[in-house]
Amino acid sequence: MAAAAAPAAAAASSEAPATSGTAEPEAGDEDSREVRVLQSLRGKICEAKNLLPYLGPNKMRDCFCTINLDQEEVYRTQVVEKSLSPFFSEEFYFEIPRTFQYLSFYVYDKNVLQRDLRIGKVAIKKEDLCNHSGKETWFLLQPVDSNSEVQGKVHLELKLNELITENGTVCQQLVVHIVSCHGLPLINGQSCDPYATVSLVGPSRNDQKKTKVKKKTSNPQFNEIFYFEVTRSSSYTRKSQFQVEEEDIEKLEIRIDLWNNGNLVQDIFLGEIKVPVNVLRNDSSHQAWYLLQPRDNGNKSSKTDDLGSLRLNICYTEDYVLPSEYYGPLKTLLLKSPDVQPISASAAYILGEICRDKNDAVLPLVRLLLHHDKLVPFATAVAELDLKDTQDANTIFRGNSLATRCLDEMMKIVGGHYLKVTLKPILDEICESSKSCEIDPIKLKEGDNVENNKENLRYYVDKLFSTIVKSSMSCPTVMCDTFYSLRQMATQRFPNDPHVQYSAVSSFVFLRFFAVAVVSPHTFHLRPHHPDAQTIRTLTLISKTIQTLGSWGSLSKSKSSFKETFMCEFFKMFQEERYIIAVKKFLDEISSTETKESSGTSEPVHLKEGEMYKRAQGRTRIGKKNFKKRWFCLTSRELTYHKQPGKDAIYTIPVKNILAVEKLEESSFNKKNMFQVIHMEKPLYVQANNCVEANEWIDVLCRVSRCNQNRLSFYHPSAYLNGNWLCCLETSENALGCKPCTAGVPADIQIDIDEDRETERIYSLFTLSLLKLQKMEEACGTIAVYQGPQKEPDDYSNFVIEDSVTTFKTIKQIKSIIEKLDEPHEKYRKKRSTSAKYGSKENPIVGKTS
Repeated sequence: MAAAAAPAAAAASSEAPATSGTAEPEAGDEDSREVRVLQSLRGKICEAKNLLPYLGPNKMRDCFCTINLDQEEVYRTQVVEKSLSPFFSEEFYFEIPRTFQYLSFYVYDKNVLQRDLRIGKVAIKKEDLCNHSGKETWFLLQPVDSNSEVQGKVHLELKLNELITENGTVCQQLVVHIVSCHGLPLINGQSCDPYATVSLVGPSRNDQKKTKVKKKTSNPQFNEIFYFEVTRSSSYTRKSQFQVEEEDIEKLEIRIDLWNNGNLVQDIFLGEIKVPVNVLRNDSSHQAWYLLQPRDNGNKSSKTDDLGSLRLNICYTEDYVLPSEYYGPLKTLLLKSPDVQPISASAAYILGEICRDKNDAVLPLVRLLLHHDKLVPFATAVAELDLKDTQDANTIFRGNSLATRCLDEMMKIVGGHYLKVTLKPILDEICESSKSCEIDPIKLKEGDNVENNKENLRYYVDKLFSTIVKSSMSCPTVMCDTFYSLRQMATQRFPNDPHVQYSAVSSFVFLRFFAVAVVSPHTFHLRPHHPDAQTIRTLTLISKTIQTLGSWGSLSKSKSSFKETFMCEFFKMFQEERYIIAVKKFLDEISSTETKESSGTSEPVHLKEGEMYKRAQGRTRIGKKNFKKRWFCLTSRELTYHKQPGKDAIYTIPVKNILAVEKLEESSFNKKNMFQVIHMEKPLYVQANNCVEANEWIDVLCRVSRCNQNRLSFYHPSAYLNGNWLCCLETSENALGCKPCTAGVPADIQIDIDEDRETERIYSLFTLSLLKLQKMEEACGTIAVYQGPQKEPDDYSNFVIEDSVTTFKTIKQIKSIIEKLDEPHEKYRKKRSTSAKYGSKENPIVGKTS
């Protein structure tokens, strides 16, 4: 989901030259305006292998994998049963709403009765993520213990005081002021109860003192001062000398250890820092932020190879989004792409050619072109290029080209609403009924009746198929327009094949849309959690049948294409003329220019649901008991919460009554990931399970309520407790907010796109691919000079260059625009690197470890 942003300025006219656009600001103007730093993560958890087996006779494990920002879980895979080499194959994508030190992947063994066992982890420092970007890598699993789970930073001040003793001699005293900590880990999903021990350590001394325990916070404010004598009066030859003696200064250090108070159980180590006293050699005071470090436990070795390994594909991006005016020329050039002849000479197509992974280009391109209603003509043009290379009508649009990837991404973005109104009710029934549908004789369990299972499966397939083929009025306009174009082009390309007009559309809507959503409803937000293993198997069988029905009906074949005998037998139930007629009628309807999405639906659209904690309404006491776990559901009409999924709503807020949705400061209840829904009654305070989930809820609630009347301009970032607002101390509960509300973005629920962010991503991709762009430019020059046959493969044989002159001109324009954009980016980078000095909160000192 694209991050929320302020409404962007209108794009420059497509008639303007590619190198012109909205007037560019004067150099340095960006310093006075906001530059947004936006992070995102996408990739794939592929598989694990050689996991540590159980010691007993049953050596297999039920495994799942999680993604954690530091120690906060933000994603979880399905459970793979009975395997030591589980194949997960799960893709992920999310915005990262906060700073972090480590991206970690934990492999767990599922335990029904006790806590899940952490088998091992892969932890990658944020600054090292670029080394693994865009490529699959096997990582050895590392052991998990409290020492390896360190995160956070400490603010420390040191001073050296001169003291005169009772007998008139001079000694020195070290003053240690532990100010605060930031970003300590969650313990069992909750904020910890931290305290610190402060020690002065030397060859023959270990003086230790301890702070008070701070309750339920990851950002404790200690503000405690401790005193240590560091020199004897006899150490000095002159009383006025104010420095630590050389022989002592190299041997003394201050050690800060952070702990979570365990009360009745053992305290948990949270990290340590070590600061040598010699930092005061040239100054009598020193203050800085330090990153907490793990202990090496005496450098004892561990056989990490024995834990197994995990295969991952990770792509982390950090974009510096400048004010809108800077992107005018690049946006103009990209938005002209659908009109460029040939399409292979357009800026958008060239981006897809030079990126190492076409998906990197597809994600921002599709969003930007969608935002300006340019996707359909661009997708049509690149699909036509695909058709030129397609020799067999039966393989139409079956590849993984720029065209098919663009259409896949388009359907994910605009088709979310369509999937919810079409598939969600039936998928809910399938996932909650747990009827057995296994028809593979090898996989049948003892006592299973294959005929009953076959009837269950047929019931679900028929119900799902019937819903799909009656859903054409809900199909989004953009999809209909695209399917119409594909159908016309396929008919022109294969005029003697009467079925190709249908297979061109079914290869997308059945194979790449409905069938994929059925088999992985969690990925498409149709279900809040991964289904269990039996349900996944049922959904797989349904998906196989549905996609075959779509292609079989569109091609009017007399036989199915199943490899499994049991599926061939099962599919015979559907080899009737009525299924072929229904598929063709549906494909006719969704590929007609007259078929449009209905302006209003009788049923509300389900937008998001999930389990969160909410604070009891109308109470003033603070405490854990005041927060209840509830099931939240958001539709286009109302936000409700329930005791359990499917139960009647306990509380309802009409969407039209929402006045603002904002984050809530952690200090209000000493809880992370909280937000508030401000409506006509008292604010609803909600705690999400992690920062990514909180960000997604805030985003979708903002979008669905953005056009509401009477939306607030100001809000209170903290709660109203004990007779006053904690943020501004106003005593009236109806007092005007003390902070401006978050800026809105375009109020399009279905396609909410931050065009500046997408253009910035495209700029970054061009920058990363400048070498390939240069090779393509050289190839254009070579082709223009030499038009003879190519005898051997060369550097440009992998590029699609139909018109070398037009392509050359476009590349020149791209390079010119990128060079101009480089200037404000470089200024911002320099400003950012100099503004955060080493030892600041933004750039803490990395201290030495044990």
